[in-house]
Amino acid sequence: MRFRVIKYCIPFLIYLGAVHAFFSHGAACFALLIYSWIIIPFLELFIDPDAGNLNDAEEDIAKKDRFYDWILYAIVLMQVPILFLFLYSMQDDSLSWLDKIGRIGTMGMLCGTFGINVGHELGHRPNKFEQALARLSLMTSLYMHFFIEHNKGHHKNVATPEDPSSARFGEMIYGFWFRTIFYSYRSAWKIANSDMEKSGKSKWNLKNEMVQAHVIQISFLSLIYFVFGLEILGYYLIAAALGILLLETVNYIEHYGLSRKQIGVGRYERAMPAHSWNSNHVIGRLVLFELSRHSDHHYLASRKYQVLKHHEDAPQMPTGYPGMMLLSLLPPAWFGVMNKKVKIIRESPPTLSPQL
Repeated sequence: MRFRVIKYCIPFLIYLGAVHAFFSHGAACFALLIYSWIIIPFLELFIDPDAGNLNDAEEDIAKKDRFYDWILYAIVLMQVPILFLFLYSMQDDSLSWLDKIGRIGTMGMLCGTFGINVGHELGHRPNKFEQALARLSLMTSLYMHFFIEHNKGHHKNVATPEDPSSARFGEMIYGFWFRTIFYSYRSAWKIANSDMEKSGKSKWNLKNEMVQAHVIQISFLSLIYFVFGLEILGYYLIAAALGILLLETVNYIEHYGLSRKQIGVGRYERAMPAHSWNSNHVIGRLVLFELSRHSDHHYLASRKYQVLKHHEDAPQMPTGYPGMMLLSLLPPAWFGVMNKKVKIIRESPPTLSPQL
């Protein structure tokens, strides 16, 4: 059972790779990017996915094992010093433009893979301490409003026209990026302002979560500017933007073309495993803390990453998340693969009951 916990420590090796990139020059600055975007997608083409689930006894043990939580806490606590290590490394006057691209790309991957993804996992926890860690993690990617819109907007509206994070059938990823970033941000403001109205407070109040997010993030950017200067602040903004695009690319592949049936005005059937694309490819599962078992996450958002299940009626991706993300960047190839799968789902809706 202990191996099941230890295997989730593999992402810490990615941090070691990042440190190596931040103090290297030339091709070595791209080592982690090559591993993530070439080696992993290639391996997942040949490694069979694992659809196995924990049995009841194993799941009960995993739920109570705090080591799974400590891994996430450690990731958050490492993210901030790693970010400042990146900023420090960018002060090197001997860096070539190639070195800078490699280091910025590496930091961007950390922003999306750990900053936002771990913030996503902890953001679903009811514990205030874990929610605070979620916000801290999201701050490193300048995407704190994700905490608001994802929990109160996306999970409510997923796979419907009301959800800016659900990609529509035939929608190219490049148009999706603009649509989801703009409308998700707007949605977060609407949700936060509505919460203030319900409590009888002005929307321009420090208790407004969106106001808090902007104060924190502007303060963080000011700190970087005063310590490292405008040029390095610009490098960080590019890295954060890459992390955001990485997250939104994940959103694109997770719900592409899937939709819930409308059962009334503004009302839809419950979100089921069939409304999210799932991937059981093991490397992507470990690196992303089981995010790729997305069908079960939307079916029961409170379920922790270590006990997420495979559902037989969940639509399956042909490969893992890294490979599918690369495929999405080539719209003709993406549509050629995924549109056929969506059409099959629409013509033959799943009839199996979800596993509990």
